[in-house]
Amino acid sequence: MCGIVGYIGQKDTKEILLHGLEKLEYRGYDSAGIAVVADNGVKVFKEKGRIADLRSVVDDNVSSTHGIGHTRWATHGVPSQTNAHPHQSDSRRFTLVHNGVIENYRQLREDYLSHLSLASETDTEIIVQLIETFVNKGATVEDAFRKALKKLKGSYAIALIDEQDPDTIYAAKNKSPLLAGKGEGFNVVASDAMAMLQVTDQYIELMDGEVVIVTRENITIKTLDGVVEERAPFTCELDVNDIEKGTYAHFMMKEIDEQPFVIRKIMQEYQDDNGRLNLPEDVRQAMKQADRIYIIACGTSYHAGLIGKQFIEKLAKIPVEVHVASEFSYNMPMLSENPLFIYISQSGETADSRSVLVQTNKMGYKALTLTNAPGSTLSREADYTLPLHAGPEIAVASTKAYTAQMAVLAILAVDTAHVKEIELEFDPIQELSIVATAMEALTDQKDEMEYIAREYLSTTRNCFFIGRGIDYYVGLEGALKLKEISYIQAEGFAGGELKHGTIALIENGTPVIALATQEQVNLSIRGNVKEVEARGASACIISMKGLEEDGDRFVIPKVHELLTPLVSVIPMQLISYYAALHRGCDVDKPRNLAKSVTVE
Repeated sequence: MCGIVGYIGQKDTKEILLHGLEKLEYRGYDSAGIAVVADNGVKVFKEKGRIADLRSVVDDNVSSTHGIGHTRWATHGVPSQTNAHPHQSDSRRFTLVHNGVIENYRQLREDYLSHLSLASETDTEIIVQLIETFVNKGATVEDAFRKALKKLKGSYAIALIDEQDPDTIYAAKNKSPLLAGKGEGFNVVASDAMAMLQVTDQYIELMDGEVVIVTRENITIKTLDGVVEERAPFTCELDVNDIEKGTYAHFMMKEIDEQPFVIRKIMQEYQDDNGRLNLPEDVRQAMKQADRIYIIACGTSYHAGLIGKQFIEKLAKIPVEVHVASEFSYNMPMLSENPLFIYISQSGETADSRSVLVQTNKMGYKALTLTNAPGSTLSREADYTLPLHAGPEIAVASTKAYTAQMAVLAILAVDTAHVKEIELEFDPIQELSIVATAMEALTDQKDEMEYIAREYLSTTRNCFFIGRGIDYYVGLEGALKLKEISYIQAEGFAGGELKHGTIALIENGTPVIALATQEQVNLSIRGNVKEVEARGASACIISMKGLEEDGDRFVIPKVHELLTPLVSVIPMQLISYYAALHRGCDVDKPRNLAKSVTVE
């Protein structure tokens, strides 16, 4: 669930809310809605599809100076007008929007709402019905709001309006972003400052477990127990980079958190209105005609290419080679008769990759670029481009662009399989939606990742990452993230290679982070863990639900095995972030590194 806006003031609310929702479109969504308090009650307008579709159903004759809005990506319940937000209570008195996932919604329905017939399939409706239930039992609206929040388990950002009180918005957050914005004679709430920069640049950061009471003149922050908190606003500067960072301490953390939205945005961009993949026809034909694919990349993009090789070979049945651009440029292997080159680059300006592209262009071979910058050099000089749709990535250490690269490669592989009429045993597009939800669950567990960073990496001078199969490639990326921002000497190894030399480096207390997400090699990697533990290593096993064993340090949500790299890398990113933070490193701008490598 992707974006919230709210406004209470003097101006007509509809356009302010709609414009704010448009500013949140980058997050990805499948439906949207607004609710405004008019003279004759609350009016709700919502629609499946784009903000443009929502605009078409909003009644221009309705006048209001108070309302809330929302963009939704389906989690509980299919994308539909009924499941779109806002949701209303049984009497229509209360109207609510919500980002996040309520884990105990079924239990709450059984305990408190069994007497009601719900209108939607969402977990969100449970919240608004619960609030009305408590009000009907004698609680004030504020008390009912806080009482309901205390019973929620999961993540949420919430905005609530009361038809009987046209002067207040109630809001709250836990693990999902939400800000309150201050103005002259008006105030706002928003998931992202960018949504309401049209009206104010003064924002108050809200903390988990806080309730916010917003009127035209005041913003009152309270704890769930009713204790008033005082907090000064900050100025959201108009510099685009600062705007994008919002209230985050670092771009890297914001970009880690944006990954679920990016996955959903990619799915949205590469499907038509009927849910069918809609890649460019020339890309489809180039993939179909290729007898071998050569993926050319550097650094993190190279690691994404290693994962992409698995996607393309297993789904589309085309052989793939993955090469480091700087090596390929000067040591080109024997090529197949009809190759297709895929260049992966976040910036699209990577000099090493462009050096190869210049050569392959001269040789007359077709090239496809995957980039986050469609107008970049690699995009312009290649035959075809598939944008990553990840939005600006400012931190030097790539996070959301990396997972976007893997997601686009997965969609490319699935589309090629369809073109070649290869029947797949599972629906990878549906599985990507599950991946996005799993990503959200992982980004909500930052505290646990920080504990792991403290436990294993506070004082160490080195760290090893091990895995087998696809986990090995994720380990390579985990090691790169750790070394580039924390300066810890970190290396990734195939589990079976340890005893062929590397195990000599294991000393008492050496941290070894092991990935165990693949059933076929689960026992083998656990055997490798025993080998390093026998030599004094401090092992941290990160496994997938269903494969976990007693003693595993962290368990990631279950997703399809082939797509686990999109999920298992999240702990790697967060652990690296906290390791760097605790060591006093510049997280966003690590020494000696640049975001775009434009020299060979």
